[in-house]
Amino acid sequence: MSTSACPSGDEKVELFALLLETNARLSRSLALVLESRCELPLPWFEVLLQLRKSQDGRLKMHRIADAIVHSTGGTTRLIDRLEEANLVARESCPSDRRAVYVAITSEGNRRLDEALDVHLDYLEGLLGSRLSGPERATLTELLKKLNEPR
Repeated sequence: MSTSACPSGDEKVELFALLLETNARLSRSLALVLESRCELPLPWFEVLLQLRKSQDGRLKMHRIADAIVHSTGGTTRLIDRLEEANLVARESCPSDRRAVYVAITSEGNRRLDEALDVHLDYLEGLLGSRLSGPERATLTELLKKLNEPR
């Protein structure tokens, strides 16, 4: 196949590759920081953050899986580990006996607060030193646009 027929040089392909590479680098770097300074794995941080952002500190299991982009089976195992560490608790849904909520515990909130302090320091060093306020605002809006459902 000739290189002119291969779309690898297309700007959309290059942009997508750059997004993937940036996500991988940032995730790996943040994971190392959270592990070393808080002893909190990045997937745990993601779950706790989603629970904190929810209206009442709890979400159904499938909502967590959607939010952190994990399979439901992988999310169940992740929640098992978080529950063993007393960072979350499972709660029955009063309106649907088959549904289970996952709620952040007081220990989960404490650990998340600690991790958020570390996370904010990390972000200040990474984003604050490289992007201006208007650049961060533009990037935020563009990423939100890409995350909107089609």
